[in-house]
This record gives sequence, C-alpha cells and structure tokens, in this order.
Amino acid sequence: MKPASRPASRPSLLPRWLTSAGILIGSLILTYAPLPGFKQTIVVVSGSELQEPLSQLESTFEERYPGIDLQLEFQGSQDMIDRYRRNENRFTPTVLIPASQDFLAQLDPQSFYDSPQPIVKTYLVGIVWPDRAQVLFPTGQWDWSRIGAGLRADRRDWSRLGGQGSWGSFDIMLTDPTRSNSGQLTLVLWLQAQLGAPLTSGSFSNTTVLELLGLIKRSVYEPSRSTDTLLQEFIVRGPNAADVAMVYESIALYRWHQAQGKPYQIFYPDPTIETTATAAILRQKVNSKTAQAARTFVKFLRQPEQQAVFVAFGFRPSIEGMDLMTVPESPWAENIPGAIVNLSVQSAPPPLAEVIQPLIQAWQQIQ
Repeated sequence: MKPASRPASRPSLLPRWLTSAGILIGSLILTYAPLPGFKQTIVVVSGSELQEPLSQLESTFEERYPGIDLQLEFQGSQDMIDRYRRNENRFTPTVLIPASQDFLAQLDPQSFYDSPQPIVKTYLVGIVWPDRAQVLFPTGQWDWSRIGAGLRADRRDWSRLGGQGSWGSFDIMLTDPTRSNSGQLTLVLWLQAQLGAPLTSGSFSNTTVLELLGLIKRSVYEPSRSTDTLLQEFIVRGPNAADVAMVYESIALYRWHQAQGKPYQIFYPDPTIETTATAAILRQKVNSKTAQAARTFVKFLRQPEQQAVFVAFGFRPSIEGMDLMTVPESPWAENIPGAIVNLSVQSAPPPLAEVIQPLIQAWQQIQ
C-alpha cells in the first residue's frame, strides 16, 4: 500500500521578500550614494564674473548630489567661445556659461543638448571715484562725451577738465574686447552715443567710429582679460592709477566695500545693456548620462535658494518673485552710492554677432 502523499509544501515568501528588498536598497545606494568610479564629472566653463558665487555653491551642489563631480573653469566670455571652437582647452567642457546668451549665438544651435537656460542677469555700469565724478559729470548723469573729452585733453590732464592738477592724467579702464563681454559692450554703447544711431556691420568703415576706436585703444593701457580682474585692479591701484572703469553692476555692488576709505560711485549709462549669463549643455564628447548630470546642475542654479546666493553677490535673479531688498546679505539694501534697484534708464538689447565680429576686427587692426 502506497503511503499517503503529503500536500505540496507552499514555497516560503521570505527569500522573495529579501530579494526584492535587496534590489530596492541597492538601487537607492546607486542613486544617492554611488560607489567610487560611478560618479559623473561635469566641467563647467563660466565667465569670471560668476567665479565667486559658483565657487561658493560648488560644495553645496556636490553634497546634495554626491554622484556628480563638479569641475569649474573660468575664462573671458569671448575667449570661452573661441577656445571651444578651436578646441584649445586642456579639458572637455560640458557646460558653457558666458556673460551673455548672445555669445552662444556664435555657435551652431545643434551644438547644445537643450535650449540654453538663463542663470542670472546684470547691467553694464561705470564706476568713478567721487571727487572725480563731481568734476566729470556735473549734472550727476553719465556722459560719454565728457569721457571722450578727458581722453582728448592735452596730455589727458585733469586740470584741463576742471579738476585738480594733482590728480595727474585722466585714465579709464576697460576689458579687452577681443576676450571679454564688458569691453565689447562698452565700445558698442560709446560708439552708438558718438554716432547717434545703432551700430551695423557697415559702421566700421565710418571715420568717426574708427577715430574714436583708435583714441580709446591708445588711451587704455593693457586692457584686462576679465571684468572682475579689472575691478580688483581698479580698487587696489586706487585713484592715482585710474579714474573711471567699465564693469558689471553685480561686481560693482559686491566689491564696493573693498574700496576702503574712498569707495567709488556707480553710474548707469543711458542706455545701458542688460546681459544675462546663460548656461548651455554641449554635445561634443558629452554622453547622455553626463548631459543629464549637467541638467541637474543647471536646474540647481535656477532654484530660489541658489538665486539668493547670486543676489548676495550683486546679481539680479533670472526667476520671478524675489525682492532684492530683503534677500539676506543683499548689497541692494546697503545704500551704495548710485545703485538703482528699479532701473530708471533705458536698457538696449545686446549687440548681435554681426556687429561684434567686425568690432573685434576693427579693434585689432587699429594702431
């Protein structure tokens, strides 16, 4: 007689549960705390005007996203585009953040994974030592013709302008327009004020334009490669080295306290030019996983918490709803001479590439 068969035993659910839990835990580990060797490295090339805020945000980003290694590089905006096009970098850029979105227009739109994203914005301003400002701009308003008169005066002598002979020669500082956005914007505004009309590609055969370009080039000794470098030199050298400098509103506000004893005054040309630092994720030698890490970084920069950090460095946010006066450590709340929260002068559109390229060529050719 056959023994009674036992009922088939039910398979244990425990091993299956453990297996599912193990897969889930492993996925979480890979997502939030990747093992060494699994990190995505992104190389961000930015204009020097963003160097300090980006350096401050670097550690915050890497703590929040431990699977992404952030490498920051800083170049003048025109230099950045030229180096990328000529493949002259010792690294492979993942993201470019020039001072203005118009620099990105010099590249093929197919060079980018996504549409470029605005990060922060600022304006071109002039800064002047207060005693010089009273003589140079007696009406209290920026005047390009008075700057030109200072450069044309005999030996650029301040006494010819109504200033003190002890001030020496009248000197202005601007960045190299072949490498830096602020130098290009300065020349565009100055030339347009002289012509009384917008620049075109054909403007650079005009003798008035060429004469003024030559005067400026001969008057500016070794123009700086970047705007922030220029401002730091202006502060360190003091009034005896230069009287006027063309910089961004953001760094003029942020570094104002560093000009101890005799802080400079800010002036807004009318019109001025708004410039928006804009991030673009590159395709060349950048795989889809690295591009996704770059998207995470760009999104991070546009969040209110990080935008507030940029405001503390004098920038205007690219997102709506932020009060410049109430952001912690905002320089807008410090009554800096000449600073304007709600802009009262006109803002001209940034110059197009078809104007910038002949401008650079004319500057290079003039003796």
